[in-house]
Amino acid sequence: MSDHLPGTGSTSHARRWWQGVLCALAVAGCLAAMADSQLDRVEQTARLRYDTTVVARVHQWRAALAQMQDKPEAEQLREANDFFNRQVQFLDDSVVWQQKDYWATPLETLAKRAGDCEDFVIAKYLSLRQLGIADEKLRLIYVRARIGGEHSSLTQAHMVLGYFDTPSSEPLVLDNLVGDIQPASRRTDLFPVFSFNSSGLWVGGATTAAARPGERLSRWRDLIARLRDEGFEQ
Repeated sequence: MSDHLPGTGSTSHARRWWQGVLCALAVAGCLAAMADSQLDRVEQTARLRYDTTVVARVHQWRAALAQMQDKPEAEQLREANDFFNRQVQFLDDSVVWQQKDYWATPLETLAKRAGDCEDFVIAKYLSLRQLGIADEKLRLIYVRARIGGEHSSLTQAHMVLGYFDTPSSEPLVLDNLVGDIQPASRRTDLFPVFSFNSSGLWVGGATTAAARPGERLSRWRDLIARLRDEGFEQ
């Protein structure tokens, strides 16, 4: 048996390879610790503001994230999507919050166990960020969704979460209305208007960000303030 790893060519190469692996593991461990620290603060907020039923839901969310932690990103996407699609009932903001449009934090959504499309997307987005998926791979996408069948001209406002494996990749669409994750090309019922994440806002199919989301989206600014108040760092 050779002392060298395949493709390394020498013991020094093997040593550098292992050093790289250990460094990557250390970074992953730091990211996981940071995520746990944030969720500790969120859970403490839940204890202060809500009853034990809501705290139990936060525990369930944390347990689900822990099980996803070391899985490939494709599995993390599927399981995060399934978790909130199962746990949360779709209801309009006028019913849940007695407001026309309210963007809830994941804690608020779990407390109500109900929300509209934006609330599903925000919860999934922040869950995947907690798992270490890079912000540039994720976008909250505001769309017009066709209703009433393939030949219908009726549309309604909707939001989905897009995942881009690379900057030029076709996005995968996570949706509370369609259970399975599909490439955007298969979602011919959706017509993108704009998309955003913590770093930027894109209009239509533009490849360059038009602005930072906080400059254009007052609801995003309000959401970030409430997230920080609950213990998240954005």
